[in-house]
Amino acid sequence: MLEILSLIRQDGDPRWCRSVPNWERGPWLETLLGYRRARGNARPRIISSHLPVHLFPRAFFGSKAKV
Repeated sequence: MLEILSLIRQDGDPRWCRSVPNWERGPWLETLLGYRRARGNARPRIISSHLPVHLFPRAFFGSKAKV
C-alpha cells in the first residue's frame, strides 16, 4: 500500500520510491521517531499505523484525512 500511495503522490514517477526508504516516506505513527518524522514530512503526508481505529484521536475523524 505504501508503494502505491507513494506513486500516486508522485504522479507515477518511481524515482522518489527508489531513492527514499519506506520509513521516511510513510513513518509509523506508533513510535516517537515516526511521529516526529511524519510531522516534518511535506503535505500531503503518508503515515503508517497498525493502531486499532478506536485508539485514534477524535480530531482525526473530523479531519479530511484519507484512510
